[in-house]
Amino acid sequence: MTTADLHTLTGAYALHALPDDERREFERHLGDCEACTQEVRELSATAARLGLAVAESPPRELRERVLREITTVRQEVPSHGRPGRTGGGGRTGRWTTYALAACIAAAAAFGGVAVWQNQVAQDARQEANQAQRQSEQLAQVLSAPDAKTSSGELTGGARGTVVVSQQENRAVFLASGMERPPSGKVYQIWFNDEGTMRSAGLMDPSASDDAVLLDGPVDRATGMGITVEPAGGSAEPTSDPVALMDFPTA
Repeated sequence: MTTADLHTLTGAYALHALPDDERREFERHLGDCEACTQEVRELSATAARLGLAVAESPPRELRERVLREITTVRQEVPSHGRPGRTGGGGRTGRWTTYALAACIAAAAAFGGVAVWQNQVAQDARQEANQAQRQSEQLAQVLSAPDAKTSSGELTGGARGTVVVSQQENRAVFLASGMERPPSGKVYQIWFNDEGTMRSAGLMDPSASDDAVLLDGPVDRATGMGITVEPAGGSAEPTSDPVALMDFPTA
């Protein structure tokens, strides 16, 4: 297996879906590849969160329906056995019925697990792809030839830097040393469109240092602000700004 092939196994490894030989080879690869190690860590955490979110007990009616319908299945006559041992044959028939019912129930359960694992893998892959796209867009703004930077002090001794590229029509906000918002609250960023505040996304409430690709184009915005809002954000500011910054001019 080539190194390029190994790079594609992060999702399967995070979901414990690799054969033993491929798992051992991939684990040796992890010792030399920080990118795959980080991706496995993120995918494993995502899969765990998704698993808790979608965990669901099988409905009671499923078991009852399986046991009810299995009684209508005709059993084959044993090919070996001594005449007159009807007690043993009846007992064997009953055990066969129960075993078949258990197999069907197990198949239904494992089928559900397979569907769930596939959904988790797809969701984790989509989330990873989205994060990668955002990282690439953020890098494009920071490396744009016309990127301009403005920095300033924020509330509580934190520091903020905003990078704007008119060519990309996007902006990035970098924060360091920010206090965590109150429980149940989040920092929300706003574009300042000549006095009208337009939502530009949410910051990570658990991170004191954060890099945020502002959501939406810069367009006519001349600056940005940050307010404390309920978790999930607000359609418009509901509190006084904790920070206001002007965008760098040409």
